[in-house]
Amino acid sequence: MFQNALISGLRNIGRHKGFSFINIAGLTIGLTACLLIGLFVRDEQQYDKFVPGYENTYRVYQKTKGDADNIIATAPPAFAVALKQNFAEVEEAVRVMSLNSKELVEANDKKLYEENGFLVDSNFFKMFPLHFRYGSAAKVFSDPKSIVISAAMAEKFFGKENPIGKELILAKLVMRVQGVLENSEKFHLPLNFLMTMASVGISGERMQSWQWYPFNTYVKLKNGTSADQLQAKFQKYSKPFMKGDGPVNVPYFQSLGQIHLYSSDFKYEMSTRGNITYVKALSIIAIFILLIACFNFVNLATSRSLKRAKEVGVRKSIGAGRIELATQFVGETILLTAISMIVAIAATWLLLPYLNRFTEKSIGFDLITNPLVGLALVTLTLVVGILAGFYPALVLSAFQPAKVLKGSIITNSAPAGTQWLRQGLVIVQFSLSVLLIISAIVVINQVSYMHNKDLGFRKEQVLFFPMRGENLKKNYASFKNELMRYPGIASVSIGYGFPGDNFGDGLITVKEKPGLKPTKTVQIMVDDDYLKTLGLKLLAGRNFSKEIGGDVSAYIINETAVRDLGLGSARQAIGKTLSWPTWRKPDSLKTGPVIGVVKDFHYKSLHEKIEPTVLQIYPQAYSKVAVKINGSKIETTIGEIKKVWSRYSADYPIEYNFLDESFGKMYKGEDKLKTLLTMFTAVTIFVSCLGLLGLAANAAERRKKEIGVRKVLGATVADLVALLSKDFVKLVLISFLVACPIAWYFMNQWLDSFSYRITITWWMFAVAGALAVMLALLTVSFQSIKAALSNPVKNLRTE
Repeated sequence: MFQNALISGLRNIGRHKGFSFINIAGLTIGLTACLLIGLFVRDEQQYDKFVPGYENTYRVYQKTKGDADNIIATAPPAFAVALKQNFAEVEEAVRVMSLNSKELVEANDKKLYEENGFLVDSNFFKMFPLHFRYGSAAKVFSDPKSIVISAAMAEKFFGKENPIGKELILAKLVMRVQGVLENSEKFHLPLNFLMTMASVGISGERMQSWQWYPFNTYVKLKNGTSADQLQAKFQKYSKPFMKGDGPVNVPYFQSLGQIHLYSSDFKYEMSTRGNITYVKALSIIAIFILLIACFNFVNLATSRSLKRAKEVGVRKSIGAGRIELATQFVGETILLTAISMIVAIAATWLLLPYLNRFTEKSIGFDLITNPLVGLALVTLTLVVGILAGFYPALVLSAFQPAKVLKGSIITNSAPAGTQWLRQGLVIVQFSLSVLLIISAIVVINQVSYMHNKDLGFRKEQVLFFPMRGENLKKNYASFKNELMRYPGIASVSIGYGFPGDNFGDGLITVKEKPGLKPTKTVQIMVDDDYLKTLGLKLLAGRNFSKEIGGDVSAYIINETAVRDLGLGSARQAIGKTLSWPTWRKPDSLKTGPVIGVVKDFHYKSLHEKIEPTVLQIYPQAYSKVAVKINGSKIETTIGEIKKVWSRYSADYPIEYNFLDESFGKMYKGEDKLKTLLTMFTAVTIFVSCLGLLGLAANAAERRKKEIGVRKVLGATVADLVALLSKDFVKLVLISFLVACPIAWYFMNQWLDSFSYRITITWWMFAVAGALAVMLALLTVSFQSIKAALSNPVKNLRTE
């Protein structure tokens, strides 16, 4: 029986090549998209799952009381100590601190800047047993001068040789390699090199702090421990220590397996950020495309029912039962799906390198080595085949042989509801298509808005780089003066806190507002040319001046700070006295007047609101140089900057970025979402149009005699095309009405993740509707014109 079904199926595919090609093409596209998205989603869900006992491992993060949006990934060092010493439920506690900058690494006559360096507690590998290529976790941190590096970093400096025991110089510290990590781990932290806290000598007093929070803190709980109960106990325990003059942070526990995908809005996040919203959206799109491909098969198969009616009549007349016929037709669908799956697997192999390049991943398609993948593909083939073929099999097997063989109209012998079901499937298909079109339009406009919005400063042709070496840090004023001698340089600023870079924070009090609680503000350390270099606009007051010695104690604030500090207008804020506890000596206050107010500017991404911001002169924190380049000879000017650099910091290669490029990198995730959504929207529309093509073919087949009569009575081709097309336009318009409110709701939800966003307007829906109608008309017109041009004599000769 199986052999007979297989032969019959292959013959049917060969006999109806066009029909079979459209079906296989639609299913192949759907399955390929499903496989690629499935591989990506599976890869995203694998982070940290290799860690033994990951279900009982948690990261302790903080939320600011009274501000649900202020979620802080890091925690004070005292958290780990308190949890380990005072709570029996805690089996292990580990702290991790990011170096938060690129460090110069020297080995084998190579000098390279390496990022993603971390300081860790010595028991780090006890909690996170990562795989070593060389060395072992037991001894790697036996010496404070030990360092563990990634396999990628080892290959850069030592080639293919085993580097264990070899020296490298990191930030002028001589370290010895004691371990090399494999590159393939799905760990949430992008580890490149690790050292212990002891290697940099952080003071013991600092490591007991409850107010300083640069650490990721992890706890592993004993089996049977309730994380929620321990969280509540620790919140109560830590409450007296967390109180301060400013906002109070409250500790929370986050499961290790959730860090990668559920931390996209965390501040000071060290991990490789994923985004569960995007993962869910891609998963839904994959299901959409696969369902549309299945709907296409139903439409195309039922539209061909007239062509196979006599085959059914003959088979039934010689004894075939309905179950046997239904099994035959479902088997043919599974055969078509199997062929489509084979082509889709090949397409996935070909497209996977492009997906990896686009996502910056190394996703594998372990079809041969992992039997579960093969089993999943076989299961998917059977499910899709049965889902797509079940209803057409019922329709075809229900035909009555007496009516069929007499040549009677057979559509009435199909199960009730065939017509409305086909139309309903088209409505669903185009509703999904319109939904994705609207979503793509909204995303494209939001991404364009982020890249082109007036940020309140000039980011074009501003080059910035970190200061390296003690000589440069001590003589930064002379370095700046030498740079300013070149005509290609408009201005130079030295400070800490350039847009798109790192920032500090601090509590500000206002002498004239004794009842106002200390307000948390962003702290930007500047010199007198910061405003000029970035083109910030003064609304009131004046800039800092080298000629006025008292400016070292003065402040410039932004509009938001004027409002949040209750200073009235920008003009009224001038002269008010602010106090700030300095970073070097928190018990000492820097007090001085407000001398200027600048217009708000976006120093962070548009996901985040502009916060009250204070600009001040504080040379102790200066770490970056920004250079505003004047004119078009950028390469020549960069060459001159390098020459000056070499005179002040010869031991360090200069490493620079352009401010607009650094700022643009903030939206890399949104840029990729835009590309993916546009691509999958196009795929969905294409597959939907295949289904519409099937319905149009079915309509033309059913109404061919009507068309013949109308042509004999004088109907033109245009009249007939309009007649056959109007029903489909109605279906698309219904799809548009269904999709619009759904798209409006979900895209507003997505836009709410941005503090600065576009407004969804009517024209976005109008463009989507017009595009859907146009595509539907183009698709339907192909079959309509073909039917209208047919010879009416052939259609009417049996009458």
